[in-house]
Amino acid sequence: MQSPILFLVTFILVIIAWVLIKKLRKVILFELDQNSKHFGGELVADVLKVNHFILTLFPSEAHDVQFLFTLCGGHISPILVAAERQNIRVIDVRHEASAVFAADAVSRLSGTVGVAAVTAGPGLTNTVTAVKNAQMAESPVVLLAGAAAGLLRGRGSLQDIDQLSLFRSLCKWSGRVNCVKDIVPILCKAFYLARSGTPGPVLVEFPIDTLYPYGLVRQHLRISDNPRSWRQRFINWYLRFYLFRLFANGFRIQPCSPGQIPTQIPVSIPSIPWPSMKHIEQLVWLLSQAKRPVVVVSSQALLPPVPSAQTAEHVKSLRVPVYLTGMARGLLGRHHPCAFRHARRAALRVADLIILAGTVCDFRMDYGRVLNRKAKIVIINRDKKQLCLTSISVTLGAVTMKNCALIV
Repeated sequence: MQSPILFLVTFILVIIAWVLIKKLRKVILFELDQNSKHFGGELVADVLKVNHFILTLFPSEAHDVQFLFTLCGGHISPILVAAERQNIRVIDVRHEASAVFAADAVSRLSGTVGVAAVTAGPGLTNTVTAVKNAQMAESPVVLLAGAAAGLLRGRGSLQDIDQLSLFRSLCKWSGRVNCVKDIVPILCKAFYLARSGTPGPVLVEFPIDTLYPYGLVRQHLRISDNPRSWRQRFINWYLRFYLFRLFANGFRIQPCSPGQIPTQIPVSIPSIPWPSMKHIEQLVWLLSQAKRPVVVVSSQALLPPVPSAQTAEHVKSLRVPVYLTGMARGLLGRHHPCAFRHARRAALRVADLIILAGTVCDFRMDYGRVLNRKAKIVIINRDKKQLCLTSISVTLGAVTMKNCALIV
């Protein structure tokens, strides 16, 4: 007797809940303009060209991306369309790896963040070598990747694979956009992390339904207008709920303070390690006492925010022998008397002070074995791990890359 009564009470409660959810849907699920023609790709292009948050707080720090390298694919088409509308030059290449290599090159030559966009699955896996190259070169690169719709993830959708797991070891950070309103904060976070600390590549995954307009996504879901059964009604309710969660408040971009951003990442100038005054004073004293100092400058010394021309002037003012490697080659010009090109190994063996500015003790430095063990050794680097790549005792290891611009 209790079972029918319990069933009836449960049924009535479900009906009441259904009515309440239907009446309060806009309040519960925020605002949604079902007739809007806007789409997520527009938000991506907005962040690439003019970051709304940063433009409000720090006008000089807008991203202002000039080039977007890609190999066209259906998963990312809305990004490419919107980027062209923002006067971003979309350059289509013949292999996804070339897109990331090109973004890496732009980053190294311009000092800005390089951006590439590739389609889901094999489109992304084709970039592995290029992404690893950017990681090794410490180039700030943002890789935009398409992905299967969130509703179909793990269900055999076209080119659906676990992309984030594959790239976790290759990128500083990998993130996924789960709804339209997260596009701006997550992409801002990606740009912030790509340039902060030790620069490197980051990956942002965009499920295909976060990039297309509401009407097109709803049409693709095939929601029945006249459900004939409770099962069909429940499926319709679930799909509508999914749509609301996907698009609610998606196009209400308003400037906000760093604490209000959902990712809790401060929207500001990228975080760059600074040297302490104690380290600066100690290095100045070591330079004043040295009789045979040698400076080795490598690629990391040319990273922003200090302009390379300013770095070159400070290096010249040291008036000590300088060896240039990596992207720092040519920093002092062809005929500067302090720029040495030959006998580096011999110089490092007799030097009494060795300053490695952004230089890693890897195979090119014979893992530190070429350094004079009796010399005072100073390593300046943004990455703490790079300070430990030598078996030689380090006199001063500074986790910074303001290098000569602040040392002198």
